[in-house]
Amino acid sequence: MGIKSFQGARKVVKKEYNAPILVEDYMTKKLVTFSPEQSILEVMELFTKYNISGGPVLDNNGFLVGIISEADCMKTISESRYFNQPILDKSVASYMTKDVESITNGISIFDAAGIFHKNNRRRLPVLKNGILVGQISRKDIVIAALKLSSHNW
Repeated sequence: MGIKSFQGARKVVKKEYNAPILVEDYMTKKLVTFSPEQSILEVMELFTKYNISGGPVLDNNGFLVGIISEADCMKTISESRYFNQPILDKSVASYMTKDVESITNGISIFDAAGIFHKNNRRRLPVLKNGILVGQISRKDIVIAALKLSSHNW
C-alpha cells in the first residue's frame, strides 16, 4: 500500500531576480567633459584634479565627438620633446580619439564586459538615443560583478 500525501497541491514559486544588471545601473553619470578647443595642458590638469584617466569630448551642441585619455597626453608629451615645442599650444582636437565606440544604457554589464574584453578599451561612453548620459569603465564592471556575486545569473 502506497503512502498518501495529505498536503494539497503546492504553488510553484518562481524566483524573481531583482538585482540590477544594466549598464545604466553602474555607469558614472556626473562626468568631466572636454571640448575640442581645450589645450592638452588644461586636460592634464583636470585629469590630476579629478583623479581620472580620460573622458568624453563634446562639441558646442553637447554631442560626443571623441575621447581624450592619458595615452593621448603621452603622445603629446613625447612629440613635444621630440620637436622641442611647448605643450601649451596643442588642442584636444589634434590628439583625441575620433572614432569612438560607444554603448547604449540598456545593455547588460555582461555584454559590456564582452566589449571591454574584445576591444581593450578602459572606458566606454554610454548613449541614450544618441545623447551622452554617462560613461562606464572596466572598474565599474568589476564592482557590478562583485555586487552580483551572490546571485545566480
